[in-house]
Amino acid sequence: MRIQIARNVLWLVLERGLQVVFGVVSIGLIARAVGPEGFAKFQYAQSLVLIAASIALICGSEVVVPRLVADPAPDVQHRLLAHVFVLREIAAVGGYLLLVLVVMMTEEDKIIVLTAIIIGIPILLYEPFGSVRAWLQARTESRPAVVYGMIGLAFRMIVVSALYFAGLDSAPVFAWAFAVESLLCAMLLARYYGYRRSRVAVHLDWTLARKLLTDGTVFWVSMILMLCAKRVDQLLLKPHIPLFELGSYSASMQVLDNFMMLSAVVASSVAPLMIYAQPSLALVRRNVLYVAAGMVAVGVAGGAVLAYCAPWIVALIYGEQYEAAASLLRLSAMASGLVFADAALSLLVIYLRKPNWLVEKWFLVLFTMIVVDMITIPNYGARGAIYGYIAGNAMAVIAGIRFFLRSREPVAVQQAV
Repeated sequence: MRIQIARNVLWLVLERGLQVVFGVVSIGLIARAVGPEGFAKFQYAQSLVLIAASIALICGSEVVVPRLVADPAPDVQHRLLAHVFVLREIAAVGGYLLLVLVVMMTEEDKIIVLTAIIIGIPILLYEPFGSVRAWLQARTESRPAVVYGMIGLAFRMIVVSALYFAGLDSAPVFAWAFAVESLLCAMLLARYYGYRRSRVAVHLDWTLARKLLTDGTVFWVSMILMLCAKRVDQLLLKPHIPLFELGSYSASMQVLDNFMMLSAVVASSVAPLMIYAQPSLALVRRNVLYVAAGMVAVGVAGGAVLAYCAPWIVALIYGEQYEAAASLLRLSAMASGLVFADAALSLLVIYLRKPNWLVEKWFLVLFTMIVVDMITIPNYGARGAIYGYIAGNAMAVIAGIRFFLRSREPVAVQQAV
């Protein structure tokens, strides 16, 4: 079992690594092709899509996987997955329609509207068909999903490269690569599950549907708040700065986000042994401090390297047109230690099964970012948004420390037993 779990983790780490590499290369090619202003429109459309996509995150893996593990009977699992798929698809359709309505009513730029509509197509596919990923996760068999994900990434990389070398410079055209990638992955997952699923007929069970919705609401709200916090900066920036500057800001944050993904990889890698396998809350709290100290060191060191190499990184990925992104990347890299610390402190919240704490944290982070951005962006432009980013991550760490202190309370101790 341990070997199987280790193999499962290695496949997930491999997928995450390839996501970073292929993602950086494909985004770099798009940025070079469409230029800073076109890239600003592309990334702004992506921000709108990401926020709308959060609506489809209902019935998350936190709710589905434990139920699948608890009852491995094929008929029961198929019935559960069918309900999860329908609920997620309904939410996805709602999110996509909301996206289309908002961009058509609020955006005058046709490129942003068209890009958002096209790149929003994965909303309809990723989470609904992601129920198959949850099923594979419950079976500790992530390899098929990882392989299909890599096939999708390779497809996107090939398409983006072909469009780039063909000399195309239209953001909506590049958006189709993301849309078709999601369709390809959905078809592969559906095909894999279709050959292995139970053939029992499934009828709608309102009691089960309500239970899934109720149990997943807190996680759902926390994910919505988190994704809003990650993209609210670009929404607040666009009315205040030129598109050229917004493109440089988007380029710098894209590099930073890919580096910050390392914090999630490190946290998920050490959590099973150092956190979840510990016999007492006291040992868990001690190990969280050790993990946090180590991850802060990694984050600070990595951030320093990122800041030092910023001009070369920006030139390598985006080209000379994005020279202004280097100074923004240097400033934003200051938050690296905060992001890594937050990832470590969040392990305790997950161990204690306290989703309400996650909602509280992300609400505070989002509120802090909005307040700081509204004060600093009119005066400092893109640098003001980075100040908001740093302030938001500082608030996340403060909330994590507060949760760490609250974990000594009797209620938290009983929850962990």
